[in-house]
Amino acid sequence: MFQKTPDKVTITIEQMIKEKDFFNCIVAEDSIGEIVGFASWFFAYYSWSGRAVYLDDLYVKASCRGQNTGTKLLENIIETARKMNCKKVRWQVSNWNKPAIAFYKKIGASIDDTEINCDFNLVHISG
Repeated sequence: MFQKTPDKVTITIEQMIKEKDFFNCIVAEDSIGEIVGFASWFFAYYSWSGRAVYLDDLYVKASCRGQNTGTKLLENIIETARKMNCKKVRWQVSNWNKPAIAFYKKIGASIDDTEINCDFNLVHISG
């Protein structure tokens, strides 16, 4: 797993299918139709700026990096945000992921190293 934290992945395909109305996803395919990358995103709203797109995940297979696949996926998300009159596209990047940070800077994204992410995980107790 690219993020080096496979234990944090708790979702299943069945859950994604059940919750498909909560997110969007686009894929990139190679010349034989194999999926080589994807981007998942959803609409968000920020009280300081308004409507936005939150890019949850952008992934390109290692063997396909450097071929503009990630750029095309990200451009698609940005264009979707523009068409929907969003004010920005937001995502996060791990501070150790220097190639991604360089890629994001190259396309013109600003990297904010001031904010810290907070998660409050909800545990559902059945019974």
